[in-house]
Amino acid sequence: MKLAIVVLALAATAAQAEPRLGPVPPETYDAAQQKAAGDFAAARGQPPFGPFAMLMRSPDLMTSARSMGDYLRYHSAIGNTLSEFVILITARAWGQEYEWNVHAPIAAQQGIAQTKIDAIAAGRRPEGMSEDEAICYTFTTELQHDHQVSDATYARALRRWGEKGVVDLAGIAGYYTFLSLEMNAAKSDPGGPLRLPSRTR
Repeated sequence: MKLAIVVLALAATAAQAEPRLGPVPPETYDAAQQKAAGDFAAARGQPPFGPFAMLMRSPDLMTSARSMGDYLRYHSAIGNTLSEFVILITARAWGQEYEWNVHAPIAAQQGIAQTKIDAIAAGRRPEGMSEDEAICYTFTTELQHDHQVSDATYARALRRWGEKGVVDLAGIAGYYTFLSLEMNAAKSDPGGPLRLPSRTR
């Protein structure tokens, strides 16, 4: 009886772990998907991967998402290192393990200290942040947890990066929230070994 319960529990766990929406097989692409995949490869140098492979079910949405990501990840007013910092804060807020597993190594390569990455993973405010990191952390955390930004936090970001920077900073948090929601709904493969702890405020 106990063995049967264990088997059923393991089967239930496996079923929960199975992605609802995996990548769309390229051999099944229709004309719109083929064009979207070609545009993606031209922009990113490889076929659609990760969330984009899943989003190929809606090729116009996928293309729009890729285009927005091209700007926010690589060309935003706050720079690539801080954008990776914001991506991690956002992935942590939504428990999005794929985005975390992809971007945590990139953040480290960009110069974000591993102790800060570990603190975000554990749901803690990192110690020893630079002024820019502290602004990004507070701004993004307020957006994700309170769904708004306080006047004091907004003023700090505005003084540092101007109106364009404030728009881009919120845009990065919003864009990776969008990807997180898509992948959480699809129960996407986490794409790596890390399992984030349960979400904490």
